[in-house]
Amino acid sequence: MLTRAWKAYLEITLKIDAADRVAAAQVYSKYKAPILKSIPGSSSKELDVRDDDVQVLHSFKTRDLAEPCLKSELFNKDAVTALTPLLKAQPEVRIDSSN
Repeated sequence: MLTRAWKAYLEITLKIDAADRVAAAQVYSKYKAPILKSIPGSSSKELDVRDDDVQVLHSFKTRDLAEPCLKSELFNKDAVTALTPLLKAQPEVRIDSSN
């Protein structure tokens, strides 16, 4: 019998100038471990620095666990506040899930 693993992905795409991407990566590095430790259901977090933007892909066990991350104090008051001066547009945020 094939067992399906349920997962949800919080995908955040950030428009950041190439010159500011190192600073964005530093913010990501600073908050990666605290977010993974304090947000229930977090299972991984990855950074993808692309030619046009920066994308953070954060995985959770379920969609219901991904949604509260966006409302958490650590996410909003710390990580988002640190990234705000680097942003050239509003972040694109989506939650994709296999459940």
